[in-house]
Amino acid sequence: MQVKRENFKMVGKLGVIVLGMFAFGYALVPIYKAICEVTGINILALGDRLIPGATPNLPANTQVDRTRTVTVEFDANARGPWQFKPAQNTLEVHPGELTTVMYEFQNTQNRTMSAQAIPSYAPAQAAAYFNKLECFCFNQYTLAPGEKKQWPVAFVIDPKLSRDVSTITLSYTFFEVGGKTPAAPGTAKATSDAESPAKSLGV
Repeated sequence: MQVKRENFKMVGKLGVIVLGMFAFGYALVPIYKAICEVTGINILALGDRLIPGATPNLPANTQVDRTRTVTVEFDANARGPWQFKPAQNTLEVHPGELTTVMYEFQNTQNRTMSAQAIPSYAPAQAAAYFNKLECFCFNQYTLAPGEKKQWPVAFVIDPKLSRDVSTITLSYTFFEVGGKTPAAPGTAKATSDAESPAKSLGV
């Protein structure tokens, strides 16, 4: 009998411990929130922002000029036996708005090639207000025979762009590194500008 009583006491103590652990687990969240409020450090909200795919509540970009739009036309010139084109031909964007467009390229030759792109703008004065944050024209690429690539161009048009400019044409000339560098279309100074990257690449 004594042994049974001791066993019952032990089971009772273990049951109390288990219930206490459950209660403590449920109480952790409100306790944690209370600590965050007291200390002023919102660790929970910070964790949400660090989760991949989470959308933080960011303030709106006040630099976007929503009173007007600029039509951006995308052009592609292939100087060689390959395919090069924008995924879309035109976009309507607000000055100050971050915009991304994709360009598609395929090496249709039966040999590996290295290539690079030269950008140009029309009208020419728009170049100073066309700010590219990401562009395949920043780098030289090597593509295997038949290889296809898609590259982004992320840009922002400066809101200081003259209101007289309602359309901007962004044009790229894609050329093979190691050959004669072509002039970018539509610019008188393109030949001298194009020679520089060619010389820097050892052409």
